Amino acid sequence: MINEGVPLTEKKMDKNTLYYLDLNKPEAKQNVGYIYGLYLTIKEKKYFEVAIRGGALGFAFGIGFHLTSSETFMYFGYYFMALTFFHFSEYFTTAVANPKSLTLASFLLDHSREYTMAAVASWVEFMIELYFFPGLKHIHVISIIGLMLVVFGELVRKGSMFTAKSNFNHYVQYVRRPGHELVTNGIYSWCRHPAYVGWFYWSIGTQLILCNPLCLVAYTVVSWKFFNERIQEEEIYLLNFFGEDYVDYKKNVRTGLPFITGYQGHYS
Repeated sequence: MINEGVPLTEKKMDKNTLYYLDLNKPEAKQNVGYIYGLYLTIKEKKYFEVAIRGGALGFAFGIGFHLTSSETFMYFGYYFMALTFFHFSEYFTTAVANPKSLTLASFLLDHSREYTMAAVASWVEFMIELYFFPGLKHIHVISIIGLMLVVFGELVRKGSMFTAKSNFNHYVQYVRRPGHELVTNGIYSWCRHPAYVGWFYWSIGTQLILCNPLCLVAYTVVSWKFFNERIQEEEIYLLNFFGEDYVDYKKNVRTGLPFITGYQGHYS
């Protein structure tokens, strides 16, 4: 039954009473928003998949934060926070700076099999060395330098994404899209490929945090080779897209990565 003539705020809880939701109350509107958001999340598969990935990354970040209180696993906790934040911020930054290119792949969680294997290898090395050489994992100066390098890499990479906006993409573009412009201002006036610069130093920083000597060398060599090949391939298309403008840009601005000069072939 419905109690009439009594204000909602004066009604008492009764199993036989049907209550209406007073949408004039801020908390009621908030609850409706939560329910509708949950409904959309379940109804729309893409929202559900984003929520699952975002929630998993948030949960993993929380685990990392908890581990920082452990003397043994403190730096592994910082590493795990850096790793999960990187992937979440890739999606978030893309959503803000270039929403038209936003997809589930923007999380970069499935970047490549090699990327996943490299991450797992760093965890295995950390655990083995922690067991046999525990002192190696408590060289605080090295881990702090690693943390600083990770922060630096994040700032450079995200700065490049915000500067380039719709001109940034996670994948090499083989065809020039309408509105695609050559970005030479801001952080791009310091280096031609700041997104790669940021990721390169971020990856090295993660291994310094863990004090992983083997993966530090491997990450440095493999990342350098990857970005060297990637930049050469990308610059071929950039020269085709922007012609003499990119030639002049190459002459005045370096790639930003050590010993990587980019495409050196002739342009006609």
